[in-house]
Amino acid sequence: MRVLVTGGDGYCGWATALYLSNRGYEVGILDNLVRRHWDQQLGIETLTPIAPIQQRIQRWRDLTGKSIDLFMGDINNYSFLINSLREFQPDSIVHFGEQRSAPFSMIDREHAVLTQSNNVMGNLNILYAMREEFPDAHLVKLGTMGEYGTPNIDIEEGYITIEHNGRKDTVPYPKQPGSFYHLSKVHDSHNIHFACKIWGLRATDLNQGVVYGVLTEETGMDELLINRLDYDGIFGTALNRFCIQAAINHPLTVYGKGGQTRAFLDIRDTVRCVELAIANPAEPGHFRVFNQFTEMFSVGDLAMMVKKAGVTLGLDVEIQNIENPRVELEDHYFNAKNTNLLDLGLQPHYLSDSLLDSLLNFAIKYKHRVDKNEILPKVSWRNPGSVYAKS
Repeated sequence: MRVLVTGGDGYCGWATALYLSNRGYEVGILDNLVRRHWDQQLGIETLTPIAPIQQRIQRWRDLTGKSIDLFMGDINNYSFLINSLREFQPDSIVHFGEQRSAPFSMIDREHAVLTQSNNVMGNLNILYAMREEFPDAHLVKLGTMGEYGTPNIDIEEGYITIEHNGRKDTVPYPKQPGSFYHLSKVHDSHNIHFACKIWGLRATDLNQGVVYGVLTEETGMDELLINRLDYDGIFGTALNRFCIQAAINHPLTVYGKGGQTRAFLDIRDTVRCVELAIANPAEPGHFRVFNQFTEMFSVGDLAMMVKKAGVTLGLDVEIQNIENPRVELEDHYFNAKNTNLLDLGLQPHYLSDSLLDSLLNFAIKYKHRVDKNEILPKVSWRNPGSVYAKS
């Protein structure tokens, strides 16, 4: 099977591309490398040193004998997109190629517009390309659990059956996104659902929780294959940030009271979930939704787990509750369903002491690359443009 991974140079995309290639899929990466450009603009760096994409792909070929095709360009450029698809002829399109940070989207008007235009229009271009020339391809789209928000009822997988005034219907689950980034994912979901309904396309939306970890079997094979690991206030995610903060003896920065509960998963499960979706494609005309996570934790609980693991390793770990830069409930109900991927055979990696030890040791190895000025959040939801200096 031929699988094109958009955004294949990124955190989830790179790990997925190597994983699929290692399992015999013919893989192509389509990426405009803008994520690296944003790092330069914002003055931030991944904890790990990332080789140029061409060097990464060549090293993979040297080690495994497996080739990965590379298409460098922007999915918002439709002629480039359709020509790349014609050349590669994908059976499945795994779409990671979007701006993926909520804080980035909330910096100011320009970043909000960039996020929505990049994400929504690029996704639309893929849908039109599929309709015009690849109607039998399967779109596997990375969504986010953040589309749902924190409703005071259980979160179902994409759809909910409701009864109103004596009548019953199954409808898309109501969305309460918490940033302009999450809103862009909601728009994507609506557009994909509509395209499947009117054009008979097939798509799977993977509403992913917060991903942690860095090593997969493939990215751990060689230094040149290593994945990125972000710790800054723009692109860093909770558990990864906490482990890196612990490694440099910086207090773990818990936003507000720390009661915010979210869904989480190991990056090794991210790549496996994508493969399960590819190997079990949706039916034509069907927009299928999987909630892609394995466990739920509050941010405060995560910090306590990292503190415990860090102390065991001899680190001096403190927890600091700081003013929450976001507008979000810090005490709320959160219970989400995640049975579809388990039914397809997912065997989760649960967060364990050994995983935390591994992640902490990894952070310690590269702690010399940490810029302490980028640890604290610099983006305010309430006052866009007032906190972060425009670049």
